[in-house]
Amino acid sequence: MLRESLFPRPVTHGGLSAHLLQSGLAIRAAALVLLSVLLVLPAAAQKNKKRTDDDMNTQTLPAFRDPPAAVAAETARLIFNVSPLSNKGLLSQQIRDALKALLRDTHGAQIVKIRAFVAGSGDMRRVPAIVSEVFTERKLELPAIATVEVGALPMEGAQVVIESVAVSKRIENPDGLAFYPARPVAELRPIAGALRATCFLSFLDDLATAKSAAAAAFPGAALNFVQTQRLALERVNVCEAVAKFGGSADGAAVVHARKIVMTGLQMAFRTSDADLRLAFERLGRALDPLGASAKDVFWVSGYTLTHPVADKARALQGEFFKGASGTLLLFEGLPSLDAGMAADVIATGN
Repeated sequence: MLRESLFPRPVTHGGLSAHLLQSGLAIRAAALVLLSVLLVLPAAAQKNKKRTDDDMNTQTLPAFRDPPAAVAAETARLIFNVSPLSNKGLLSQQIRDALKALLRDTHGAQIVKIRAFVAGSGDMRRVPAIVSEVFTERKLELPAIATVEVGALPMEGAQVVIESVAVSKRIENPDGLAFYPARPVAELRPIAGALRATCFLSFLDDLATAKSAAAAAFPGAALNFVQTQRLALERVNVCEAVAKFGGSADGAAVVHARKIVMTGLQMAFRTSDADLRLAFERLGRALDPLGASAKDVFWVSGYTLTHPVADKARALQGEFFKGASGTLLLFEGLPSLDAGMAADVIATGN
């Protein structure tokens, strides 16, 4: 007994075979499991890649349309609105909120022209992009667009105010329209049938006076107030307006034509005479497809950054658009850093 316990029995060949067989089966089973994993991983990876690709395609923003260079609209049906100021959110949200308010207030009328005044540090180039996005989503025709940077708006935190021109389903101006160029706030006189007035102020300290004068001069009109530059060197407080023609329009450009053609903003890159001439030529070419030309222009809105450029623009404006009225002022900035002047025009159409 002691001998057997001190010296155990040797393992027989049969026991070794069974042990090896069991080990082999285990290794084979492990290999099959590993093979299965290796086969499943590529399929799972391919599936995940497909899902990732699909997600990326879903998140890709569609390319939105560019706004038209010019639009034509029936004079008798035009209505004019101004978006309410808001200080909620950043510039993009405020643009969307302003457009939503204008689309609501126009009651389904087609908006054909937008002029946006942007203040603050937001990128004003967001305006045409978001206008295109909003109008495309709603399956609406795009308006012509003009965007200008101003010094400030009369609400802390407000970064944009938008003016719109829309085509009503009803006759609104049976006798035509009168466009009044900018006049000093102190010289404003009551205008019957005023539809919209825009007051350009050098300093918001003068806002209360301007509001009082504008409310008296343009009763019932949509009013807009902007500070043109943050650090103006001189005090210039003026208001321009558009009104229904009522038989008398002292100093206004009166339009009886069945249609008018409105352009978007055209910039002059740099400030030489040649650069400014090219901008005015492009404005004339924008009118051509809609049956108007430079000789039909009766209103010019000019936006410059310095007095020397303003003087050049004023002289060339008289050369290209003889007899046209309008407003030309200094502003804080334009959509391109290279731009020294910009303008948009209105002409009589067929």
